[in-house]
Amino acid sequence: MAASKAHFWNKTPILRLLLPFSTGIILQWYLQIPLIIISIGFLFFVTVAFIYFLLPVALKFRFALFNGAITSLLFLSVGAFLVWSNDIRHDEKWFGTNYKPGAFLQVRLNEPLVEKTNSYKAVATIQRVHSNKTWKNTKGEVIIYFKKDTALNKLSYGSILIVSKTLQEIKNSGNPGSFDYKRYSLFQGITHQLYLTQQDFILLPGKDKSFLKELIFQSRSFIISILRHYISGDKEQGLAEALLIGYKDDLDKNLVQSYTNTGVVHVIAISGLHLGIIYWLLLLLTKPLKSKKTALLRLVFIIAGLWSFSLLAGAQPSVLRSAVMFTAIACSTVISRRTSIYNTLALSAFLLLWYNPFWLWDVGFQLSYSAVLSIIIFFRPIYNWIYFPNKGIDFIWKLMAASLAAQILTLPISIYHFHQFPFLFLIANLFAVPLSSIILIGEIILCLFHFITPFATFIGYLLQKLIVLMNEAVLNLDQLSFAVWNGLSISVWQAILLYCIIGLLSFWLLEKSKKALPIAIGFCFLFFLLRTVSFLNANDQKKVIVYNVPKYPAIDFIDGRNYFFAGDTTLEHNAFLRNFHIQPSRILHRINKKELLREKSFAFNGKTFLIVDTTLRLNHSPSKPQIDLLVLSKNPKIYITNLQNAFSIQQIVFDGSVPKWKAKLWKRDCDSLNIPYYDVSEKGAFVMKL
Repeated sequence: MAASKAHFWNKTPILRLLLPFSTGIILQWYLQIPLIIISIGFLFFVTVAFIYFLLPVALKFRFALFNGAITSLLFLSVGAFLVWSNDIRHDEKWFGTNYKPGAFLQVRLNEPLVEKTNSYKAVATIQRVHSNKTWKNTKGEVIIYFKKDTALNKLSYGSILIVSKTLQEIKNSGNPGSFDYKRYSLFQGITHQLYLTQQDFILLPGKDKSFLKELIFQSRSFIISILRHYISGDKEQGLAEALLIGYKDDLDKNLVQSYTNTGVVHVIAISGLHLGIIYWLLLLLTKPLKSKKTALLRLVFIIAGLWSFSLLAGAQPSVLRSAVMFTAIACSTVISRRTSIYNTLALSAFLLLWYNPFWLWDVGFQLSYSAVLSIIIFFRPIYNWIYFPNKGIDFIWKLMAASLAAQILTLPISIYHFHQFPFLFLIANLFAVPLSSIILIGEIILCLFHFITPFATFIGYLLQKLIVLMNEAVLNLDQLSFAVWNGLSISVWQAILLYCIIGLLSFWLLEKSKKALPIAIGFCFLFFLLRTVSFLNANDQKKVIVYNVPKYPAIDFIDGRNYFFAGDTTLEHNAFLRNFHIQPSRILHRINKKELLREKSFAFNGKTFLIVDTTLRLNHSPSKPQIDLLVLSKNPKIYITNLQNAFSIQQIVFDGSVPKWKAKLWKRDCDSLNIPYYDVSEKGAFVMKL
């Protein structure tokens, strides 16, 4: 067994480098090590490695373990340096170092405008900043929201604007357990945002375009126009666009939630499944070039096809990972050399993280690699459980075995990020994977032969029916009460413990290691101990949370694992708003039993609370009742002075429904009266422990 372990590590040198490299990425982000320390460490490790290289062979063999440690530390420092250098805030040309509020900016739109509910959105690069009466070249990107206006039809990819409106730093909502949007944007080099009306910018003549990006945008737009022309139905068109080129702006949010709940959202997120189909088609189409003389030409066609599709699909991490891996597989096939699939997988991850180390935090990246690795490890053992002589049944069993295998290593990540487990993933994948594969191939055929109108119309009609069939099947499964286990919450350490348990149990079952089982049981005990402690803490919690929900009042009064909700009932009925703004906090606090509060004034756990969202008739008396927390909501015609004369106020909170101009007036009054105040729109959710 020891020999087999050594053979595995010898066959996967990239994996041995990937582990310390990824560790360096993680350590640098969370510890923020200064560049000088990273540089000194790197130079020291390089020097030691060079000295080792000059040693005699006998000494090299003697200090082989030491050399391995130095090599690992060297790649750890490289990972740390890449994180530091990829952080746009460390670039001396970052616009933030020269920008002052109100300064003129020259920005270039990096993409076509995308229509949102109340605006148009585009990512833009700040090319120059006007500072100290001169223009300075800069780097960095911002998100621009344009007010809906017919004049915006002049704006497109490459448009150059002069803007004078003050930049707004991207902030998180601050709601407990919410998505870290600020970090997500920073990892893409975006730190600020703008909201512009037609009067806030000047459009300069000419455009600054990249030929390749322009070609990609035009190609995507052309493909979308074909799909919209020949496939009817908004939901069907949105899914067709996402399935073929990863365009998700037209996807129906409720439909996506159903695909997530049933465990088949991967079929509408461009991933290894799609690249595998493309690779198979390319192998089929280039089969006439199979001879040794034309093998290189075949390889060029396959690689060109893979990367063309990847670029059209938006070059997402999951797509690039698959493209790199299938490229490596194609190369090894041409030169007739079998390589370790683990090494190929590690190589693709290494190259992607070298290009962008922040992809390590990308959920798609994590799920993509864990799913592929899980299938590689567990598919064959699971498939060998049952033998079916019938080829049709055997094919169905292969699909089920692949789905089961993929779930094993993706389970901890899925629970940590999405807080749910789809019970019906096997059934859903059984029809969704073959159907989505057929639809994808049909879409490719439709785009290739769109100029033959009768044929394209027929293919579009078939695709629309197939998409409707898949959507209805997914929606029907999602409606079952036992379709999904919601409300699961685990910490990072619990997710790590789950991986330890899975790894040890797998080692016990697959490698027949007797030592692995008791260690796995120990980790299980530790996992459930942490989980028990979290439940005990949840039973004792008492707090009030005023959420930061734009335009909506929302307050949870938490008592143990129960809560009382005061606010707009729209948030309780609108699944998207609830899941995005409030549900993460309720999952984090493990609360599930609720009651709606109708009263505006009440006592809770020895504290008094008052919610003011309409004009009040206030009675002034010498003995003013004490209000521990006063929440101002919406836009009532009321003055802070009058409230202060009627009550003894300990704390005022402005919720997310208060207009900015009104909050500004109230803040000024609070300052003059020395009343503590808190604006959730600026500082995030207000949490008061009782």
